[in-house]
Amino acid sequence: MLLLTSCAPEPQIKPQTDQRNLFAEYLGKSQQETDAKVEDAFQQLFYGDDESERIYYPVGDDMAYIWDVGSDDVRSEGMSYGMMIAVQLDKKDEFDRLWKWSHTYMRLHEGPFEGYFNWQNATSGEKISPGSASDGEEWFAMALFFASNLWGDGEGIFNYRAEANNILREMLHKQPSDPKMVSIFDYERHMVRFVPWTDWDGVTDASYHLPAFYELWAKWADSDNDYWAKTADVSREFFKTAAHPETGLMPDYSYYKETERQIGSHADFRFDAWRVMPNVALDHDWWGKDAQWQTMQSDRILKFLGSHLPDIPNQFAVDGTPLDTQSSPGLYAMAATAGLAANRDVAEPFVQRLWDQPVPTGHWRYYDGVIHMLGLLQTSGHFKIIE
Repeated sequence: MLLLTSCAPEPQIKPQTDQRNLFAEYLGKSQQETDAKVEDAFQQLFYGDDESERIYYPVGDDMAYIWDVGSDDVRSEGMSYGMMIAVQLDKKDEFDRLWKWSHTYMRLHEGPFEGYFNWQNATSGEKISPGSASDGEEWFAMALFFASNLWGDGEGIFNYRAEANNILREMLHKQPSDPKMVSIFDYERHMVRFVPWTDWDGVTDASYHLPAFYELWAKWADSDNDYWAKTADVSREFFKTAAHPETGLMPDYSYYKETERQIGSHADFRFDAWRVMPNVALDHDWWGKDAQWQTMQSDRILKFLGSHLPDIPNQFAVDGTPLDTQSSPGLYAMAATAGLAANRDVAEPFVQRLWDQPVPTGHWRYYDGVIHMLGLLQTSGHFKIIE
């Protein structure tokens, strides 16, 4: 694992008006058509039919949760994604409801995980599995920074910027009282851990590496700015070690240092790993600091996936061996976002597929639905740096 010792000069943030709309570029869709597509998907996922469409459920006058229908639970992943969707679309009421539910029921206010967010709760708010999943904290922090920039800061938990900075400090500097715990980031290696448990130390998840976000934390955080800038560069180098040289597929989990932990089937390209495609492509679109490799990687993985169209298996060994016969709309959505870095000839079929596919419904609508929505936002230019 190569750790960089210096950082490139800080790039300039693109103006928000410069966000690419691949539906317009590749498919000739108007801005009005694109906006309607995005809003219709939001309305279905947040306010559609209770039994078959929506994943957003209000609680009382001021809270709401995102329901993982298939597992019948609420996850920090989904709550933080829901908040990001809301802030990108200027939906303050939905954002505040989700944040208050997260802070009330998922935020751990005592014990060895104090300051982190429980990764899995019941819809009643009761905690199910103890502990944190690192991506939840990362997406919470980024969504809160954007909320601060868009709406300004309020009081208490609605002082969004203060809350975002608190999460960043906990992820880096937490000194656990339980010897089985570690911080979310391996501070010396600039590496996000899969989970902050000592028996998982040395294991990371490529989909948790968010260099596009780290660059913004390097600019906006109250402290550790140089740390976050270097972490962005380390993540970019990590992607190069994680990607298969022929298929471009990355595994769900990867080792980054010696460990006795076995990761089994998560050494394959499965559901977490779909999300690495937008992590690479969004970083290309916002920052362009490793643009040549990011384009090569995005082309490589889309060429591989494209060779399996029209019905791509949703799981592969990283060498390209199919591991399932099922196809999933979430995979197509994530592949479409790779068009922000890939060349048009390999990207356009996936952009068209995302435009054409309906918003997921039914028993498995949570994960496919929320990443379908994120795919629409990123591919349409609605996923922006909110300064």
